[in-house]
Amino acid sequence: MRSNHDAFTRRILTFPASRPCQSISPVTLLDSLITLSSDISKYKSKTFFSNNRNARQSILLVEVLSIFFEEIHENQSCLSDSSVLSLSELHFIFQKLRFLLDDCAREGARLWILMESAHVACHFRILIRAVATALDVLPLFSIHVSMETKESTQLVMKQALKLKFEVDPVDESASNDVLLILSQFKKRIVPDSSDLRRVLKHLAIRSWSECQKEIKFLESEADVEQLTSEKRDLSLLFSLIGFMTYCRGVLFDSIDKKNDNTYSSGDVIRYLNCEDFKCPISLEIMSDPVTIQTGHTYDRSSILKWFQSRNPTCPKTGEKLKNKDMVPNLALKQLISQYCCENGIPFNEKRAKKNTTMTVIAGSIAAEESMKMLANFLVSKLEHGSGEERNKAAFEIRVLTKSSIFNRSCLADSGAIPHLLNLLSSTSSLTQENSMAAVFNLSKHSMSKTIIVQYSGVESIVEVLKKGLKMEAKQHAAGALFYLASVEEYRILIGETPGAISGLMELLRDGSERGKKNALVAIFGLLMYSDHHWRVLSSGLVPLVANLLKSFEREDLVTDSLAVLGTIAEKQDGAIAILRSGILPLVVEILNSSISKAGKEYCVALLLALCVNGGGDEVLILAKNPSIMAALNSLLAEGTSRGSKKASSLIRLLHEFHERSSSSVLITNTDFPRDQFVRVW
Repeated sequence: MRSNHDAFTRRILTFPASRPCQSISPVTLLDSLITLSSDISKYKSKTFFSNNRNARQSILLVEVLSIFFEEIHENQSCLSDSSVLSLSELHFIFQKLRFLLDDCAREGARLWILMESAHVACHFRILIRAVATALDVLPLFSIHVSMETKESTQLVMKQALKLKFEVDPVDESASNDVLLILSQFKKRIVPDSSDLRRVLKHLAIRSWSECQKEIKFLESEADVEQLTSEKRDLSLLFSLIGFMTYCRGVLFDSIDKKNDNTYSSGDVIRYLNCEDFKCPISLEIMSDPVTIQTGHTYDRSSILKWFQSRNPTCPKTGEKLKNKDMVPNLALKQLISQYCCENGIPFNEKRAKKNTTMTVIAGSIAAEESMKMLANFLVSKLEHGSGEERNKAAFEIRVLTKSSIFNRSCLADSGAIPHLLNLLSSTSSLTQENSMAAVFNLSKHSMSKTIIVQYSGVESIVEVLKKGLKMEAKQHAAGALFYLASVEEYRILIGETPGAISGLMELLRDGSERGKKNALVAIFGLLMYSDHHWRVLSSGLVPLVANLLKSFEREDLVTDSLAVLGTIAEKQDGAIAILRSGILPLVVEILNSSISKAGKEYCVALLLALCVNGGGDEVLILAKNPSIMAALNSLLAEGTSRGSKKASSLIRLLHEFHERSSSSVLITNTDFPRDQFVRVW
């Protein structure tokens, strides 16, 4: 079967086969052909949810030919150059056929393969016709095999020419059903659930999780299609995402758990470290990994620069490349994204902004209207459904609003927020968590912020922050407060709401790492309003953050802690409290460590604020540390505009301190005898 590497780097319905080299020995070629034939034969045990007849016929023809290859191998027949050439062509065709069969049986791609049935049938027809052509020029009479085998091989050639490889009528009917439903979406007609179920039955999609797999695949295809110049399939992909999302939300009453035997990306993450995700050229974590002809993966920007410098080779192997094609490594990109998320490492900011822009619109009229219909359906379940139906609707909204701005807008318009806020007081921990997560996602949307506050959402969110039934609900509450605090009016309201700041302090002290992060950024947001300074300071923030800073291992938590302390240090009482906590040496140590550029800038901002607002003793401590100047000069040269200015100001303070110190030492050590003055009259 194909390697996992192929699955990670190859886009569906592309067949990156390579021809055997001209100098290949007949024995090696036959061995490889037999292996390929065996791989193709194994697909007999697979389920083809569409294009079944074409796939099975192709497998049958290859199985007959495998007997031919094995007999040649066993008889050690001497093969002419023309025979080797024909067999090499078959080897090339079989590689493509294996890829095609793999796509037809691929989990998560059932709907897309169905909708591409005409193209898939065409691929089968072209490949099997190519098999017939290769057999036609094969000098069969000169190859030492049994007459029965020769006849079977000739029969394969005739069958390969005779078989039509057309779209199966049942596939065509199911595909037309999908197109009809998409047309109904465009016309704002709610499709009949029986029509939806008929399509899903044809594809054997029987659960919420199987629906979700289809959506994830279609989204990954849309991401790749967005990078192409033609964007030929983009509108259809978005429409199919809308179709499957609607089915997922409307047809399934429960959310099934993943199979325990599933090998998830989380399992992979545990066995990987940061080095596994670094580009061999830049030595930085890859944001857009692509794989080149040799099978090695690089960051797109780095390998492009390599090629633009007139380097026609693979940087790792030195092998000369026949082409400079770059295949997006989507699976690796997903692993990198998850690894960075779990370890607090910033990932792919430019690409993330592009994706966010895409989610502002639905991508097609069918996708837009289907989302509006689904939003209305879910809100009706929130309002009138049973407890289980409300929980399911809240979860669905949680999923829908996680990354799509358009979905957030639709659900806010449909009136979901007041019902979700009501569910925050649910006695079901799962319902409360799902509702709070949904509100958290919606709080990122500007219009939603207003609705949340209008319906007394701040008080409800603070109540979850203080008394949430699960830690996950509390951390989502802190996250929602952070986004609401981006509006000055709401920032003031949150700080003045009883229990808000104390709840954040409690989460910061006892919460999970994600909870601590959400609490830190929420506090940082509140500190943007100067009157909250004394509230936060009096709540015991400084000693709490100072102690946590010593134990944090995640870089983002260290950076967020420094940002909060730097804001507190901008006032004299805050600076004094930080100095009394005794963490100044630790801050200097962090500055000299391998922390990110943002972390270094927050370190410098904090040190500068302490020097300005805290007195003079700490300047002496900094001045006595010779390593600090190297870090400051590095930031001065490579930091952001703001970071460079802070570093420059701190360097100036240290130089002034040294000059004053030198002057005082000079004056102290100079002795002028009073009786030796010469007076001039």
